[in-house]
Amino acid sequence: MIRVTLPAHLRKLAQIDGEVKLDVDGLVTQRSILDALEARYPMLCGTIRDHVTQKRRAFVRFFACGEDLSHDPPDAPLPEAVVTGTEPFMIVGAIAGG
Repeated sequence: MIRVTLPAHLRKLAQIDGEVKLDVDGLVTQRSILDALEARYPMLCGTIRDHVTQKRRAFVRFFACGEDLSHDPPDAPLPEAVVTGTEPFMIVGAIAGG
């Protein structure tokens, strides 16, 4: 069971309270987690990654095990702690401003 945390605005959109738990078949990667998340919550399609290119949106970041995974390849295996559910895969809204 993969644990996923979402920023408040995406939790509200998907009508989720707290953490999401997902079953992911095969290799656990950013892509496989996002595919499972969007399949379960279709209203999130296009909010985390672009509809066409499937690239991560500019103001969204991915973290796990204290590491920023935002620039890792989407098909790179995630840390074992995420795979076993010990640590969550965190989707975080980035903050910008001047």
